[in-house]
Amino acid sequence: MFGPSDFFGEGCMAGQTIRMGTATAITPSTLLIIEKSELLRVLHAEHELSDRFIRYMLAHNIRVEEDLIDQLFDSSEKRLARTLLLSRAMETRSGRSARCRKVSHKDSGEHGRTTRSRVNFFMNKFRKLGFN
Repeated sequence: MFGPSDFFGEGCMAGQTIRMGTATAITPSTLLIIEKSELLRVLHAEHELSDRFIRYMLAHNIRVEEDLIDQLFDSSEKRLARTLLLSRAMETRSGRSARCRKVSHKDSGEHGRTTRSRVNFFMNKFRKLGFN
């Protein structure tokens, strides 16, 4: 999930010619499209932006590593809990109410790599434990 001021499509900066992912807006969004040549020029000229971009890329790399470890070693229940916590943290970071958007069981299952029935089972378990 991306939030305000995040970057995506940055693979082209490393020579990636084929997009490896897609992005879908789930709320009204405004995007700024920057051509590679312009971004390179601005990164060289604006050190504050360069620093921010590098911090973002390092944090993104850490998140990808965590996601890979999560998929390889964690149970579907733990993956779903992590997905829900990350989603809530993203909404909090963006300044939106954490309850402003309902996440469907289908969406949660896709992110947690499990079936809708398992998501339903785990969500009921989370509610019984007091995690609303």
